[in-house]
Amino acid sequence: MPRKEDNVPATLRAVAVLEAVVAAERPASLADLTAALRLPKPTLYRMLAMLEKSGLVAREPGSRRYTPGQRLAALGRNVMLNGSLRTVRHAILSRLVDEIGETCNFTMLDGDAVVYLDRVEAAWPLRMNLSSGSRVPLHCTASGKLLLAQLPKAVRERIAAQLTLTRYTDTTNTDTCRLAAELTAIRARRYATDNEEFHAGLVCVAVPVSDGSKRTCAAVALHAPVSRMPLARALEHLPALQRAAGEIAKTFAI
Repeated sequence: MPRKEDNVPATLRAVAVLEAVVAAERPASLADLTAALRLPKPTLYRMLAMLEKSGLVAREPGSRRYTPGQRLAALGRNVMLNGSLRTVRHAILSRLVDEIGETCNFTMLDGDAVVYLDRVEAAWPLRMNLSSGSRVPLHCTASGKLLLAQLPKAVRERIAAQLTLTRYTDTTNTDTCRLAAELTAIRARRYATDNEEFHAGLVCVAVPVSDGSKRTCAAVALHAPVSRMPLARALEHLPALQRAAGEIAKTFAI
């Protein structure tokens, strides 16, 4: 009698495996994926071997668990950078800039850094230019700390332990214990700040964007020179940032 999986094209089965690896809150074992996909272990093992060889999945160092590979991560970034919903999200960001009067951006986690998916500059001569695709560190940026804080505890601690806490300004936090405590606080309050920690004279506030599964998948943030908008005044724009993040969140459910 034909098995159910025999009626599903191999390409779609491979896509289902990738979806399961991406959706897992921690690196997934063969047993985890077998239970989630209900595929025979030998079949699944062969598919994972093929996907690993192509760079779409990777083995977690020191274990047999699977994580998204660099090729799959790059595919996801390019979809977000160039996808059909980019125009919708850009319009939301533009309205936010009009309301706040300062530069705003839309970012995602990319391994041990943050990648800028979009950025709308305010019409001021004094500003910092970062184009789409730019990467910034996790430990000293508002978006970076926010996205790191919202990860499951085991994943958050694993990534944080591997970070090089480079000092960029006099206020950059380079202490791992202080960073851990700050991430705990950020996770509870659901916003993060950068008080001249990455660039002297620049402050930032970031809030999370949730996907259809209510998981944090991105961040919306404002940047401003401290001479024009001190951090205390930037925090007054949290409601506007959260409204924009809610609008962008709806695009992930389409």
